[in-house]
Amino acid sequence: MAALVAGHAAAQEWKPSKNVEIVVNSGAGGAADRSARVVQRLLGGVPGFSSITVVNKPGGAGTVAFTYVSQHAGDAHYFCTMGTSILTNEIVGTSKLSYRDLTPLNILMREYVVAWVRAESPIASAKEVIARIRKDPSSLTFGFATAPGNQNHIVIGMLAKAAGVDPKAVKTVIFSSGGVGMTAALGGHVDVWVGTSGGALQHQRTGKARVLGVSAARRMEGGLETAPTFREQGIEAEYFAWRGFVAPKGLTAAQTAFWDQAFASIIKTDEWKKDLVVNAWAEDFTGAVETRKRLDSEHELLTERLIELGLVTRPGR
Repeated sequence: MAALVAGHAAAQEWKPSKNVEIVVNSGAGGAADRSARVVQRLLGGVPGFSSITVVNKPGGAGTVAFTYVSQHAGDAHYFCTMGTSILTNEIVGTSKLSYRDLTPLNILMREYVVAWVRAESPIASAKEVIARIRKDPSSLTFGFATAPGNQNHIVIGMLAKAAGVDPKAVKTVIFSSGGVGMTAALGGHVDVWVGTSGGALQHQRTGKARVLGVSAARRMEGGLETAPTFREQGIEAEYFAWRGFVAPKGLTAAQTAFWDQAFASIIKTDEWKKDLVVNAWAEDFTGAVETRKRLDSEHELLTERLIELGLVTRPGR
C-alpha cells in the first residue's frame, strides 16, 4: 500500500502544461497510426490534459520519428509509437539510434502477423504460397511495412524457411506505412501482404481480402475466427509483435510516473476493451520499468532470430 501511495504522489508532482504530441513512426492508416489515435482519444478522457495531437513522421524505417523525439530531451510532452523496429533497426544496421537513447514508457498490447491476398488473387492458402516459393523463391512478391527485420519481415523469413529456401531470395517490397502498402496490395501491386491482424481484419470484413494464415498459436477471436493459423496448415511460423510508446531521454521519475498512471488508467476502461477487439489486439501491458527490462531481453532474442533467418550475420563473421 505504501508503494502505491508513493507512486501516486510522484505522479502528482508533474502534469502536462502544454499540448502533448503523440508522434507516429509511420504514415497514416497503418497499425502504429491506429494505436496512436486510440490512445489520443482515451487520454482525452483523463483529467489534466489541455490538448493532445497526433503527428505522423514516416521515413527511415521509423528513424525519422525516433530522432525527432530524441531531440526533445527531458520533455515529457512528446512520445512516439514503438514496435519491434526500435530494436531491429539497430540490429540490422538501419539506424544507430537505440531504445537506450530514449525513455521506453510502456508496452500496451501484442498483435499477430497475418498474410493475406486481395479477393481476386488465385492464391487460396498459405500452403500454396509455400509450394510456389519452394519451386521459385522469386515467383511471388511480398509487401510489408515499415522496416527491414521487423515482425512482418521475420514472418516472411519463417515462411521462406518452411519452404526450404533462403529468406534473402524471396522478393519483398517495404512500404512507408501499412495503409500505403495495403492499398498497393489491394491494387495487385504485390502478390501477398504480410502485416498486422488489425489491418487484415478491416479488409476481410469488406470482402476485399482473403486471409491465408495467422501467426498465432490458435485461431483468433473478434472477426478472424474463420482465418486459419499457419500452424494448422503445417507451417512453423508462430510469432507475435508488441506495440507501445517511447519518450525522450532524460525524463524525471515524476514525469515517468505520470505516464505510468495515465496509461494504467486507460487500459481499465470499457472503451479500451472494445478497441482491443476492433483492432484484433491482445492486451499485454507493462509500465516503464518492466518495459525497459523487456526491451533488453527482446533485443537479445530478436538478434538471434534474425541471425537464424539469415537476415543478419553474427558479429565477428
